[in-house]
Amino acid sequence: MKIVKDILRVKGSNVYSTTPDATVYEALKLMAEKNIGALLVLEGEKIAGLISERDYTRKTILKGRFSKETAVKEIMTTNIITIVAEDDLEKCMELFTDKHVRHLPVIENEKIIGIVSIGDVVKGVIDYKEFIIQEQEKYIKGKR
Repeated sequence: MKIVKDILRVKGSNVYSTTPDATVYEALKLMAEKNIGALLVLEGEKIAGLISERDYTRKTILKGRFSKETAVKEIMTTNIITIVAEDDLEKCMELFTDKHVRHLPVIENEKIIGIVSIGDVVKGVIDYKEFIIQEQEKYIKGKR
């Protein structure tokens, strides 16, 4: 089974972040520029939370707030679940399902080394299954 480190090797380890005092508008602008759906919210090097497009829609727009007037800290998700690079993709899928999250920061030696999304993990699982199928087909052809 693939592990988180395999995903980061392909995806890269870029971690985009904002601060708790930034405006939601600034966070959304950065997400749009980087074509991502979430940002870590950092206080120094410590994870304070995560802000996602989902947080924006549910906690800003639907509550009548304005993104240029609302601070990230007012809407960010604060109960952040993290993983390590050696965790397998099955564990990630369980966390996505059981904890109802879509992004998992990757921590190594108390440092953030990346972030994986549910989409990254699904792609990794599919790629791994395709690899297994190809290996099985080679094995079967070799037996003939």
